[in-house]
Amino acid sequence: MIEEELTNKIIHSALEVHRSLGPGLLESAYQECLFFELKSKNLNVLKEISCPIVYKDIKLDHGYRIDLLVEGKVVIELKTVECFTDVPTAQVLTYLKLGGYPVGLLINFHTKLLKNGIKRFINTP
Repeated sequence: MIEEELTNKIIHSALEVHRSLGPGLLESAYQECLFFELKSKNLNVLKEISCPIVYKDIKLDHGYRIDLLVEGKVVIELKTVECFTDVPTAQVLTYLKLGGYPVGLLINFHTKLLKNGIKRFINTP
């Protein structure tokens, strides 16, 4: 499945979760529900994936954790914040770079309309 089709499925699933639950819950609740939705669509989804940092040939395993990784291609970072700052954007871009993943989605469930809380990122080598 190409990345565009995959991100469309992910976004539709996130919209379904948001329509059902609305804003106002903890990030972990949306993570579990989106994980369930994506699994129900027969997608390979992993939660809380360790993203180690390599510094001067030393692998540091206490790096970051990717909220969801879909089909080994799409990094999903979930937020429940008033508005995005530069930090979550930098976080997604770092995950893409460190893991060599092609696409990332930053999804903020704390919005009235979820479409206003979604950012898509492409990893350009």
